[in-house]
Amino acid sequence: MLFTTTSALAAAIFAGFVSAQTPAGFTPAVEAKLEVIYGTKATIELGTRFTKAETARQPTIGTSDVALNGTYVWLLIDLDVPSNFQNPSSGPRRTNLHALITGFKSSGQTVSVAGVTNPVYTLTSSSTGPITYVGPSPPAENPPYAHKYVSLLYETPAGFTVTRQQVGQTFGFNLTTFVDAVGLKDAPVRASYLSVAA
Repeated sequence: MLFTTTSALAAAIFAGFVSAQTPAGFTPAVEAKLEVIYGTKATIELGTRFTKAETARQPTIGTSDVALNGTYVWLLIDLDVPSNFQNPSSGPRRTNLHALITGFKSSGQTVSVAGVTNPVYTLTSSSTGPITYVGPSPPAENPPYAHKYVSLLYETPAGFTVTRQQVGQTFGFNLTTFVDAVGLKDAPVRASYLSVAA
């Protein structure tokens, strides 16, 4: 009986790690997937590889399991910016905020994407900020180093606003500080990540 219980517990813990849509070690870990679509290519698998050219324009975001009915803020964060651009492997990696856009709501439309089993219920926003989308552009490194870009979707309360000043620094962006500053009390509802190399 103990073996069965221990095995079941281990399986449940392992399933939790496998189902996270964020990179290993990233906090907060998020299990529900955000579909991120650049043109006709989506984040099919965790860390799907894209090129800089493919990610130059802001992606379409949405869900493929259920339509979301709230209002959301979307963030795109590079987790792997070198602290020292002259010698990237010499120091720790830092974050850089590539987008923080408010006002996402259900568009009432779906799109079909190769590799995604169900149609994607798209989310759209008439806002472009307070941090307008800047496409991934990791520097060339030797050996090549693919940067991880995490997309996070937070549901926002009625009347939610955020100013550029509340965001703080984009280079070295601190998600925890930001979330506390603007009062996003709940964890992200959706997440995904992709990778881009120079």
